[in-house]
Amino acid sequence: MSRIRPPLRFLRILAHLASGALTVLFLFPHLNAEERGRRVTAWAGRLTRLAGVRVVLKGRPPLVRGQGALIVANHVSWLDIYVLHSLLFTRFIAKAEVRQWPLIGWLAQMTGTLFLERTKKSDAARMNQEMAEHLRSGECLALFPEGTTTDGSEVKAFYPSLFNPALAAGAQVWPVLIRYLDMGGEPTLAAAYHDHTTLLQSVMRVLRSSGIQAEVNFLPPISASGGHRRELALAAETAIRDALARAGHDTAPEIPAHRPSEMR
Repeated sequence: MSRIRPPLRFLRILAHLASGALTVLFLFPHLNAEERGRRVTAWAGRLTRLAGVRVVLKGRPPLVRGQGALIVANHVSWLDIYVLHSLLFTRFIAKAEVRQWPLIGWLAQMTGTLFLERTKKSDAARMNQEMAEHLRSGECLALFPEGTTTDGSEVKAFYPSLFNPALAAGAQVWPVLIRYLDMGGEPTLAAAYHDHTTLLQSVMRVLRSSGIQAEVNFLPPISASGGHRRELALAAETAIRDALARAGHDTAPEIPAHRPSEMR
């Protein structure tokens, strides 16, 4: 991966965000859902490359459209969303504050993100119903059930209530482990967005890095039929925690992510 100075990387990313906004404004109204999803995936792939991030896939992701699927992943970085989007199109569940982020929040809203107002208990019921409807229609949703970010060295307890929509829709739950490594394959904190780090500080740390590998491990799906939300949450949490413990000793093949042409 060629070494590009952080200011140039930053300018390229800003230009890419602007191109995404123009695409959403002028092209998306004329595209069907499948084509929109394809372009979002290609655009996210381009964004990760501009940030100096190489996405490596392990396991097999769910079909983009078919049986409803709920992806649940550990949460390390603001990059997590774009890394997952670069592999498949999914509607993310995000805290309402993300909608207020300049440009990024608007792009997230326009590309299908569902926002949860965590300060309002009544909003949880609305979100559960909306998520279940999307899952029943065969869509793929994604969320981070830890409810916070870590430095990537641990997996925090999952919130069981977030699994209610999967149970209501009888959808499959797909645990996913996300790890960030340096170009030598060792764990790195360069992508971590946690504690008191600001978004800008985290972005600049990524851009100053000499290259990051985002390893995305899709683990075997868990059926939500006939279960209980606590059991389902614990099963997904345990699968990801065990995969993290095995990381570095796993012999599963790594596949550089294949991406379609860029969103224009």
